[in-house]
Amino acid sequence: MERMFAPWRIEWVERDGSEAGVDGCPFCVLPDRDDAREARVAAESEHAFVLLNNYPYNPGHVMVIPRPHTGDYTDLDAAVLSDHARLKQRTMTALEAAFAPDGLNVGLNLGDASGGSVDDHLHTHVVPRWDGDTNFMPVCSDTKVIVQALEESYDRLREAFAEQPGTRTADDGAVLVGE
Repeated sequence: MERMFAPWRIEWVERDGSEAGVDGCPFCVLPDRDDAREARVAAESEHAFVLLNNYPYNPGHVMVIPRPHTGDYTDLDAAVLSDHARLKQRTMTALEAAFAPDGLNVGLNLGDASGGSVDDHLHTHVVPRWDGDTNFMPVCSDTKVIVQALEESYDRLREAFAEQPGTRTADDGAVLVGE
């Protein structure tokens, strides 16, 4: 039997279920926590926020999440759609500044069969990619190696957001993104 040690996952296993939000949705409560770094909220706008993925495919893997709790993309009004799209653009700019990837995968998992772990609250994955980031480990041993700690990824990404024009830092440490 192969073993992979992931001690950071204990936080998920031992999490306090009382902070569940709408129908147990973590995306509804994370942006309201007192410590943005602990919640891994890298940036926020009026209608959306950027959350570092706890189980990334690559360093810098984030989700851009509209604040309204819905799994139906057509439920989003024009203001939320526009803000979500603009925050995705700013996220791509921040990822390029922080990590210098060779490309990005950007996408939504919509519906039960799409493979997403949270299907009742929309979120757009933005995954930095590098030439050669898939090697023999996932191909031969079905194991993905993440080469950077989440905390370092968070710090680099947050700094890249903070350097963008039209941002300011909130009391909880999150970068607030405006126009």
